[in-house]
Amino acid sequence: MQTILLIIHVIVALTLIGLILVQHGKGADAGAAFGSGASATVFGSQGSGNFLTRVTGILAVVFFALSLALAYIAGQSSQKTSVLDQLVPETQVEAPVIPKKESAADDVPVIPGGPSSESDVPAVPE
Repeated sequence: MQTILLIIHVIVALTLIGLILVQHGKGADAGAAFGSGASATVFGSQGSGNFLTRVTGILAVVFFALSLALAYIAGQSSQKTSVLDQLVPETQVEAPVIPKKESAADDVPVIPGGPSSESDVPAVPE
């Protein structure tokens, strides 16, 4: 049901966009006064103002009604899911025990598998 309403909603939205783009603005009436060929239109010399305005209004009401219906259906969904609920719990990994050196000058722990104690960096004087 939700999919059908969503498809109708998209069709109504695209139709509404098309009708709004087809309509003339308020400035288009000034051109008709100087004989810009308004009598040769499909809807006659009266123009398409009333017809397109009514159809646009009706489609706007249908669009808002479908928006409310889709919001209601989405709110009634019995399956409340969260992104955090979908995560797979990771297994607990124990942190490796890091041995400390005997001297007081080296308070920095040694990383297992890290660089060896023989490096180019000079030692800290005691």
